[in-house]
Amino acid sequence: MTFKEKLSNPTIRLTAHVCTIPSAAVTQAMAAARSDAVIIDMEHGAIDYATAHAMIAATAGTSCAPLVRVTENDSAQVKRVLDLGAEGIVFPLIRTAEDAEQAVASLRYPPNGTRGFGPFLAHSRWGTSLMEYRESVDGHLVCFLLVETRDAVENIEAICAVPGIDAIIPAQFDLSTDLGVSGQFDHPDFLAAVAKVEDAASSAGIPLGNVGLAKPQADGLLAKGYRIIAGFDILWLKAMAAETQSWIR
Repeated sequence: MTFKEKLSNPTIRLTAHVCTIPSAAVTQAMAAARSDAVIIDMEHGAIDYATAHAMIAATAGTSCAPLVRVTENDSAQVKRVLDLGAEGIVFPLIRTAEDAEQAVASLRYPPNGTRGFGPFLAHSRWGTSLMEYRESVDGHLVCFLLVETRDAVENIEAICAVPGIDAIIPAQFDLSTDLGVSGQFDHPDFLAAVAKVEDAASSAGIPLGNVGLAKPQADGLLAKGYRIIAGFDILWLKAMAAETQSWIR
């Protein structure tokens, strides 16, 4: 079952953990731990294209889907990481329905989209021939949109009406900052914005995802109807290292 097929089943809960560490070994470990997906973070992580390719390849032999967070809603970037074998894209800073339409189109080949053809590396990751790749990935690539701005919240109903969106993620760090309440996740303005995003996505039947770094936080999100729980490799590593210090103090 592909990650997109899992997303289409409303009874399945999923993980999609963010890899900011430029390491195929870290990605392989997370994939082997039965993560449903990893998000290779080229926006905020220290990851270049060659390393991204190695990290995508490191999911081989597992059911873990390699997704990539690009730095912007740019078809040239999307084309390049899909040609490395990515199974989907996480798009930052989506503000309007037109932005969402551009994102969806960049995942698809003409006449249904704008992606250029050249999967010279990707076809091997998908276990197909070069010329069979297009048919193999058709309908299987995943489109995640990050809601990070006041504009996106104001336009969220129109954004969610765009066909081809597989998940919506209210990005709490950027969204709270854009609202002028950075890091104040209990602020009324932030809570109201997130509630509006949740209502629009749920009404459109689009899965919601968010960060749950501890089980109580994840339980709270799942209870609200979120289906995708994410963590950050670097934050888990740092937290575990700090915890071990407490063992000897």
